[in-house]
Amino acid sequence: MANPWRGEVDIVLDGETRAMRLTLGALAELEAALGEDSLVSLAERFEAGRFSTRDVLAVIVAGLRGGGWRGGAADLMQAEIEGGPMAAARGAAELLARAFVMPGEG
Repeated sequence: MANPWRGEVDIVLDGETRAMRLTLGALAELEAALGEDSLVSLAERFEAGRFSTRDVLAVIVAGLRGGGWRGGAADLMQAEIEGGPMAAARGAAELLARAFVMPGEG
């Protein structure tokens, strides 16, 4: 079960619940993968609903890797995400929000 104090968000991949977390390393990987100058601009894109499926995939991969998963984008493309694309997008948005806000603040 995800620990919001650690910034974790759960996602179910192929029937297995996994915790996603944006560690400092995962955040750096995410910036590099998306070519963003800041994660704040990425978070703003999610808040405004202007994110792409590539953004969602990159956030989830970074979050899973921050949670200890050793896979990559190609592995995730083959996985079944419970709840489909909308659940993936919600999870990515929640993960970004938790990276910048303490539980109870937002």
